Amino acid sequence: MATEEAIPRIQLGDYIVIQRQKYTKLQKFGSLDTTATLGKETLELKSLLDQPYGSTFKMCVKETKPGKRGAQRQHTLELCSETELRSTREVLGISSSGADNRDICDDGEAQTLKPEDIAQLREECNDSSKIIEKLVENSKTFHNRTEYSQEKYLLKKEKKYFEFVQIRQPTIRLMLDIFYRQDSEKVMGIRVDTLSQIISYSGVCGFGSYLLYESGTNGLLPAAMLNSIGAGTEGTLVHMHPGNVPQKQALLALKLPLEQQQRCVSVNLYSVLREFYQGGEAKVTDIPVVGPSEDEPQETQPETPTEEQPEAIEPITKKPKLDESKSGREGAKGPPRWHLENKRATALMHAEFDSLVVAAKEHPSSILQALLPLVKPSSPVVVFSTCKELLQETFMELKTTGKVTGLHLTSNWLRTYQILPNRTHPEVNMSGNSGYLLTGYTLR
Repeated sequence: MATEEAIPRIQLGDYIVIQRQKYTKLQKFGSLDTTATLGKETLELKSLLDQPYGSTFKMCVKETKPGKRGAQRQHTLELCSETELRSTREVLGISSSGADNRDICDDGEAQTLKPEDIAQLREECNDSSKIIEKLVENSKTFHNRTEYSQEKYLLKKEKKYFEFVQIRQPTIRLMLDIFYRQDSEKVMGIRVDTLSQIISYSGVCGFGSYLLYESGTNGLLPAAMLNSIGAGTEGTLVHMHPGNVPQKQALLALKLPLEQQQRCVSVNLYSVLREFYQGGEAKVTDIPVVGPSEDEPQETQPETPTEEQPEAIEPITKKPKLDESKSGREGAKGPPRWHLENKRATALMHAEFDSLVVAAKEHPSSILQALLPLVKPSSPVVVFSTCKELLQETFMELKTTGKVTGLHLTSNWLRTYQILPNRTHPEVNMSGNSGYLLTGYTLR
């Protein structure tokens, strides 16, 4: 049984997931002045400090400001108990319902309260159950509806006036759901079922060394693989990417232990390959581990290169400037971070990897040609792409060269179901496709 000390608590700098009914949002709690926006509601987050994850808070209106899209309400958050989370039906004590809805006419006149009356009621009362109680009292048709129809009506009103939020700790699934809903392109269209298959096929565990190349998934793929490797294990991950700065939002949001974070080496693909073929062979023990420092804190690394921070990671494709190579490095603690990471990755590349995962927006053929020699024999290879034709071409190339055996090209189809008494059915809205997977095992 977990003790009170073992329960994780919200701290400054944490990423948190704010959940209001079924809506979730990823937010960084950077300072006590941080606010979060949920539609027309603005939440002050300072009261979250040191509270346990999973706690539920009540939104209390602090002030209302007029805006272009209606009134913008600013709320403070107060910790609430489980007794305050009773369903609206229980609070209102509704017991009667109609046999059917055949006599109900949807003419827009069932509610006797006018919009201005409802707006005034909302300003005067912050309790959603009291607002909904007034709406029910002034509805001509509510008590003639069936019990199922009444529940749908109450849920619809709760969604609009619900004043509770729950603060959850980020997980891989929660972040993937948020990214996928907001913009699936942020995660290359990878759905939760596809991600689970990538992790399963790649055989990632707490032992061995693993190689990942991805073109930009907001840090989700390296976070999922590092999470599967686990804390306090021997597993290592080399994360290759095409840009100067790796995307790490999901990785930072997980708040993994420092020793686990240090076993993920993020390097530019082209730079590390040049180092591997042109530099000398090195041992992992000879390369210093790069950790967060005062000059370059890990939490503040940008997710994508910006003009304001051109030197966040040393430019890979350009030669160092004259003043930077001579006087710019005077007084510095040592070589740049990217150079040390390249050395660590090169040492692991000489030792070869236990599996290879490629999630590329570009054609994966040339990437596989460069990375397959770095993988041990009989090791799994997983290639993800949103384009079936690219993987078909890669399939034929690998089959012709004989470098990979047991090739399979698959596509996932997922449909979620609503499971309720007498109301179990597939959900109407669903995503049609989540890309394609090419899997196999290396040969020598």
